[in-house]
Amino acid sequence: QVHVVESGGGLVQAGGSLRLSCTASGRPGGRFSMAWFRQAPMKERVSVAAITWNGGSTFYASSVQGRFTISRADAENTAYLEMHTLKPEDTAIYYCATAVWGPALDSGNWDAVRTYDYWGQGTQVTVSS
Repeated sequence: QVHVVESGGGLVQAGGSLRLSCTASGRPGGRFSMAWFRQAPMKERVSVAAITWNGGSTFYASSVQGRFTISRADAENTAYLEMHTLKPEDTAIYYCATAVWGPALDSGNWDAVRTYDYWGQGTQVTVSS
């Protein structure tokens, strides 16, 4: 079992920045690919960004490309999402997810909910206009 915990959400004005953090624990010595998804009220959960287990590859949704950056801490299952130039449409609950089993992340699977095995409870991000 892997336990995933997010932090760093909050209220920010449009144009501002936030940094989200995610830690996955429960499998000592294991390193996982990690991703961020978000879900706005009355909408489906959608992918935001992902990073492979070794940090070698990153993936972004077109809506956040150039504004958000995903990274991870060396030798740890901790991932970050730096969000800049935030817009009201970025308002959502942001979820962190880990891919423990299954194939490696690639451009064909990184944005699918089914790729990920464990999820956090989410952190609210609200961007005011």
